[in-house]
Amino acid sequence: MNRMSKMWMALGGAGVGALLVVVYTGMMAAADGITKFIAGSYAAPQLFVLSSFLVVAFSVGGARIGGQGVVAGLRVRSRAAMLIRAVLTVVASVAFFMAFRHLPFADVFLFIGLIPLIAAVLSGPILGETPRPLAWAALSVGACGVLFLMPGGVSGMQAGHAWALLAAVSGTGSMLAARVIAKVERAPLAQVFWPNLALMVSMAVALPFVWQPMGLNDFIWVAAYAGALFGARYVVAEALRLLPAYVATPLMNLQFVWMVVIGFVGFGEVPTAATVLGVMLVVGSGAWLVLEEHIGRARAARIVPAE
Repeated sequence: MNRMSKMWMALGGAGVGALLVVVYTGMMAAADGITKFIAGSYAAPQLFVLSSFLVVAFSVGGARIGGQGVVAGLRVRSRAAMLIRAVLTVVASVAFFMAFRHLPFADVFLFIGLIPLIAAVLSGPILGETPRPLAWAALSVGACGVLFLMPGGVSGMQAGHAWALLAAVSGTGSMLAARVIAKVERAPLAQVFWPNLALMVSMAVALPFVWQPMGLNDFIWVAAYAGALFGARYVVAEALRLLPAYVATPLMNLQFVWMVVIGFVGFGEVPTAATVLGVMLVVGSGAWLVLEEHIGRARAARIVPAE
């Protein structure tokens, strides 16, 4: 057994899932930044048709490379859950686009910070994965961290905030549907392919009415967005196979940490003491949840006798 295999075994499912979520947050931070940049110049259908076409093409290519064949690689047995995931992905994509168009990054990410709490509330009735008491405590710590990261709060409710709330709720629903599928079958490419195909088809209806000529530089940005989105959705499908939704979603708040790091390295923005404290709380609560999940699995493995 090589060193890499030993490392993955030592980490266990919870540790690997946590690492995948960290990768996911970096990719999504990049995709969100491009969305904010593009939203000021083009309508949502133009961005989503082009980017979804590329993501669908990446998915087909991945299925071919995987050796299963396109049909087998993109087939999914959980059709009802996939339909729900596709619809909610379309709603969340449009809502996030509109929120980024009308609101500053800070306000939108404040609503994204609500996703772990929404997931925790819904995981019990939908997935049968009710958070344990220590997990609720960790979720509370993470929520406090988000508040420190965004000390100004939401200044005056407006239409953009309604879009952001809709995005948070529908985005959480899409992730829960992904977890439902992942508990039954391993189909990460299908989890990327079908929601993006639905997004491309639905947005294509409006595209003729909003199309604007796009220069090469902007198309490159759209291609970069598609690449980041493809990677993020593939990785998160695998992460949700390994982690309960109430553990995975708080880790996604590491996007805030990416924002702080990028601001400091790329733009020389020195974080305030409140921001540093918020980052520490977010990272600490995420580590707490992963450790608590790992301990819970270890205890369950000791209690259940091997057959």
